[in-house]
Amino acid sequence: MEVLTKLEVKDLSHSYGSHRVLKGLNFAVGDGEFLSILGPSGCGKTTILRNLIGLVPPDSGSIFKDGLDITRRKPSERGMGIVFQNYALFQNMTALGNVEYALRFNENFRGRARQIAQEMLALVGLEAFAAKKPAGLSGGQQQRVAIARTLALNPEIILFDEPMSALDAAARLSLREELKGIQRRFNSTMIYVTHDQEEAFALSDRIMVMDRGEIQQIDTPRNLIERPANAFVSEFVVDNLRRKINSLAQYVEITR
Repeated sequence: MEVLTKLEVKDLSHSYGSHRVLKGLNFAVGDGEFLSILGPSGCGKTTILRNLIGLVPPDSGSIFKDGLDITRRKPSERGMGIVFQNYALFQNMTALGNVEYALRFNENFRGRARQIAQEMLALVGLEAFAAKKPAGLSGGQQQRVAIARTLALNPEIILFDEPMSALDAAARLSLREELKGIQRRFNSTMIYVTHDQEEAFALSDRIMVMDRGEIQQIDTPRNLIERPANAFVSEFVVDNLRRKINSLAQYVEITR
């Protein structure tokens, strides 16, 4: 079955002062696809998300969603949602209040804001924590609130900016399962920024490997392992992933 293109990026470039962060990127994301953007710090991953959602305009290039040019549209007109690394929750509001907040300002959801917020909290397993404020929640629970808040507005594309980097191993594993379950349930298109090879391989349909503002390879996890495009992909992706797997195997052996 042919997969429709949900998002297409053409010749996207962005600079901060004299530093060129993105260098003419071209890529497409299929409808319902989970694409991870994998690369070291400073390679331009977060800038891609900021350009996609409209927080900062690109210097040049175009962004298309469902074939329509959205490059200069406001963030609220793009049909996208974003989950940040630091949760970005209102500390004076309960979990329910945080999820409900944005719905109150949207005429399509205003009348059902409380119901939708409750449903989204239940979806991420936080129904019993609706009355708690962020300070009374763990890091993993706060990130689930942030995900519920994004889902509540029913975005067509969900962007994730290293959402698990501050969580412990157990919370990361649990949240991975949540995300895959959400993607299957809603057939959401997800674009996920990470520097963690294991995380990218566990979640993604395809992975876009970045270095120094350029795309090194876009491919399935299997093809990245079997056919890395160049020395950078081989070292940063394949070798690092194997080292992590070997370390885990050694840990299991030691703790038996």
